[in-house]
Amino acid sequence: MANVLVQFRVDEAERAAAAQICGHLGIDLPTYFRICMSRLIKEEGIPFSMRIEDINMNRGVSAMKRASGIAKEKGISEMTLDEINAEIADARK
Repeated sequence: MANVLVQFRVDEAERAAAAQICGHLGIDLPTYFRICMSRLIKEEGIPFSMRIEDINMNRGVSAMKRASGIAKEKGISEMTLDEINAEIADARK
């Protein structure tokens, strides 16, 4: 299958904003446009949403953020590691 060059004009500020969003998604603009065209054809419509907030966060980072929130709720977010270990040891008794 032969490749064809497709060109169009857009506002520079919009192109820059779109490139930044694609960068956050881990792709570049040409890749985004190829994805859009392939899915448009396959689904015979616009079938998907790619939003930055939809990206799954690393599970470890997500767990640490939840743990930090719980620590703040319980008033223990400022404890030292030694204090935390002492609490754990007391709970095991």
